[in-house]
Amino acid sequence: MRGRTETPNRRRQQLAAATVLTLAALIVAAHPSAQQPVFRAGIDLATIDVTVAGSKGDLVTDLTAEDFEVLEDGRPQRVTYFERGAVGDRGGETHVGLLFDTSGSMGEDIALARSSAVRFLNTLRDARTMTLVDFDTEVRVAKYGQQDFARLVERIRSRKPDGFTAMYDALGVYLDGAAENSGRTILVLFTDGGDTRSTIRFTDVVTLLRASSVTVHSIGFLDHQPGSVRQEQRFRLSRLAEETGGEAFFPRTIEEVGKAYDRIVAGVAAQYSLGYTSTNTKTDGAWRKVEVKVRRAGQGNLRLRMRKGYFAPYRP
Repeated sequence: MRGRTETPNRRRQQLAAATVLTLAALIVAAHPSAQQPVFRAGIDLATIDVTVAGSKGDLVTDLTAEDFEVLEDGRPQRVTYFERGAVGDRGGETHVGLLFDTSGSMGEDIALARSSAVRFLNTLRDARTMTLVDFDTEVRVAKYGQQDFARLVERIRSRKPDGFTAMYDALGVYLDGAAENSGRTILVLFTDGGDTRSTIRFTDVVTLLRASSVTVHSIGFLDHQPGSVRQEQRFRLSRLAEETGGEAFFPRTIEEVGKAYDRIVAGVAAQYSLGYTSTNTKTDGAWRKVEVKVRRAGQGNLRLRMRKGYFAPYRP
């Protein structure tokens, strides 16, 4: 019997499939008080959330399943699941998460960040659950129902800025709990964009986000950051959002925060969920590129905001 040769491509696929579990173990070791991440590699139905906007930024909200074409690695897929909207009675249940930076570097921006977080919670009061992950040197997690809204607000207002910044670890811990959610999960990250404490790296976080189904919106407070790091922090916060089909905002006033929230909430309400069973039956852990097109005539130039793909299940 001839032995099987491990090609470089196969080794990369195995590495991608195992990375999530390895990173989870690192986070647990660094933050034993946080809940243990358990990331899943398996997937039965590939689901892609898509927001569609016209050339002037106006949201397109009246599309049907027949208006979409889904390609996976260039191959057409048949949409078998379709849902539109996620606020109130318009769609499935929504879960909301807040990643709230309380590290020492947030000292000059903490008041605006607190007001921003509370204001955001008031825009999505119909969420089934609200999870707060506040972080500095340590990562702390608490999940709240609607009846606990007042306690959640009090916790946000009581945290004082201190310590280093474990933002990437906090994001990894949040993705653990979100793996259990059904419906849509929206995460808003409130931070100045730096990370000085995490066990995992920025590139690791991107891998974790790709393996999740969470949509991230970044609210970056960069005005008081040194000019030497501001551009890099802006890039990273934008990248974290774009990888998941979300957006990044960099407000300077509470009025600008309000405009950002209006945009986020409108995008959630106008979001389409497209599900399909992949024609690719391989369980190799490879990254699969997904492309979505709108084929309704007369729509003109449309801009789609969505994930760029997902990791296939892996079985050795």
